Amino acid sequence: MKKQLLIFTILIASIPAFGQSGEFTTHENGLIYSKVTMSKLSHIVDSLNLQYKYCDLNKVYLAKNQTVAHIIELTTGDMKSAKKDLENQMDFDLFLKKHPQATVKKNVLVVQYQYTDYDEKDVIDFREISLNTDNEFSIRKTKKLEQYKTLKEKSWLYRYNSKDAYSRESLKAFYFPNTFTAEPLVEKYATMVGYANCLIDTTTTKFKEDAAQGFYKSLPKNWQQLSKEEKSTLLAKMRNTKVMGSCSMDSSPREHAVNIAVLAAETVHWEVFLRAHLDIMNDRFDRVSDGSYAQARRKTYIRELEELNINVSDLIFGISFRIENPAENHYYASISRTGRALAETKNREHIERSMLAMIKDTQLDDFNRVIIYFLYKNYIYYLEDKEIKKQNIEQLKSAVAMLPKYINTKITFEE
Repeated sequence: MKKQLLIFTILIASIPAFGQSGEFTTHENGLIYSKVTMSKLSHIVDSLNLQYKYCDLNKVYLAKNQTVAHIIELTTGDMKSAKKDLENQMDFDLFLKKHPQATVKKNVLVVQYQYTDYDEKDVIDFREISLNTDNEFSIRKTKKLEQYKTLKEKSWLYRYNSKDAYSRESLKAFYFPNTFTAEPLVEKYATMVGYANCLIDTTTTKFKEDAAQGFYKSLPKNWQQLSKEEKSTLLAKMRNTKVMGSCSMDSSPREHAVNIAVLAAETVHWEVFLRAHLDIMNDRFDRVSDGSYAQARRKTYIRELEELNINVSDLIFGISFRIENPAENHYYASISRTGRALAETKNREHIERSMLAMIKDTQLDDFNRVIIYFLYKNYIYYLEDKEIKKQNIEQLKSAVAMLPKYINTKITFEE
């Protein structure tokens, strides 16, 4: 018991202390970056605003590959026959007549994801987009991928599970009445993605390519007296170290990101600063475990971005849209954390109008309209004023009514 207590004491002692804001130390300006640092960032942004005019804002960005499908499931009946019928791409109505035991969920939004996993293997996922709390059905393919990149209309894709000691035999499948499509984003939305890519700089990452796992080290007490060259050397060392949180209460990954952000600002590395700050806002860090009880104290620090002369709303929406042809190192926002950040914005009315307009906009693809619906839903969740929250729920209900019927009929609101 004494040994366990000693280990626990050492673990707690190794976790950096929280600052005046409850997490990080705040300065006289009320921000986690000093007045001097914010001034340096502002100068960088002024230059970026000029550079923005020369960014490639005419690039065509495609929405994610998506379609509307049906899902069938069988847990009884002649499984071998049903499996063979799916392999032979039997007509949908004929299949249901032959296998009346099958349960059917009609008209669900399905998105195709093509990516490389952690083992550097190419993967294609087909995922149902759940609109409430239902478990999403998905099928992953890792072999013979060419045949899955462009599925034909009126085709089946199934997943078969044989009977074992823990589960019974089952068969579940997607039926695709139509092919997948990836429509181009219209100009106003494509410009937001382009603006985000221009501002963040997709040619740079927060960590260096050969960065290794390591431990958090705080800045030296005299770091502000260091020369620019010494600060650059210190920044390089920190970018060569990836810090993993030991538990939910371990703030070291976030502290490490703040230090990277400060040094990047001091040494005029805006691209590194912004990625580090966005990671803090999105809470994008590796942890051994992460309980929800610890997440509330981690703030989003959107105000730090709003104090700079950048279009924060376009940046936020540009990294929230899901696209098929992102630039390498494109930054994607966490929708739940970004919703929380927007609840802390000083431009609440503009943000609300923008999100509601996107949800209603028939020029935006269905999946991204759903993404913005979830963004707005998370935004509402974190609003503190009950009356304002109630008003926003009513606004969201009106916007949801403008979504395609196959989507809005599946969305429910808690009373």
